[in-house]
Amino acid sequence: MGPADALLAAGAGLLAGAVNAVAGGGTLIAFPALLTTGLPALTANITSSVGLLTGYAGGALGYRRELADQVDRLRALGPPAMLGGIVGAVVLLATPSDSFRALVPYLVLVSCLLLAAQTRLAAVVARRRAAAAPATTAPPVPAASAAGIGGSGNTVTWPTRIGIFVAGVYGSYFGAGLGVLLLGVLGILLVDDLQRTNALKTLLAFGVNAVGVAVFLITAKVAWGFAGILVVASLLGGLLGARIARRLRPALLRAAVITLGVGVAIVLIIRN
Repeated sequence: MGPADALLAAGAGLLAGAVNAVAGGGTLIAFPALLTTGLPALTANITSSVGLLTGYAGGALGYRRELADQVDRLRALGPPAMLGGIVGAVVLLATPSDSFRALVPYLVLVSCLLLAAQTRLAAVVARRRAAAAPATTAPPVPAASAAGIGGSGNTVTWPTRIGIFVAGVYGSYFGAGLGVLLLGVLGILLVDDLQRTNALKTLLAFGVNAVGVAVFLITAKVAWGFAGILVVASLLGGLLGARIARRLRPALLRAAVITLGVGVAIVLIIRN
């Protein structure tokens, strides 16, 4: 790894952390940057997952107040999220490098579609929340109901668990757009304040990535030099992004990330 590669990784990590804090899609920045350094696609994907983990941890820590009274939901949704993360990581490691490289452009395009659909998902969530407004003013859901026993708009149902599991598999296999997918599942199937839903999404995303990284660490497919740079840079980027999030228009940033992702996908398709 030369100085230029190290500088590229640091810049990508900083920007990816900030983008994740503001609009999501940081993997679409870090992953192509690692490909540019010459890393194989599979190694670049795993290294990106390891290096960006600190950004998720920082986000979860920042939402600790909103998470304080959602312990029952975490108990209900944490296991399927982490099981999905393990399954996705194992499937990724079992995927031949050539096959994964052939899939990468289309995974990037799927991630771009998820980001593009974010505003539509938010609109669906907002309409559902408005329709269920009386439920949101009700007293907190009892622990039994939150665990899926009983019925209410806040009940953690089996469709919710299955949706979170599927998101976990995707998140460990190719993480770009995981936050959007989780927020869509939670926002549509649970009725709650958006900040609380986003807090739950953030901690679940951290869990998915943490167990995936734990599986990856057993292998020798992590480029540790790049991963170390990304760990520090993405943490700083996340802190910076949280500060500037209120001053930027997320729609413009999201559009820029989607444009970059589509461009990367086109280049990879041509190369393949």
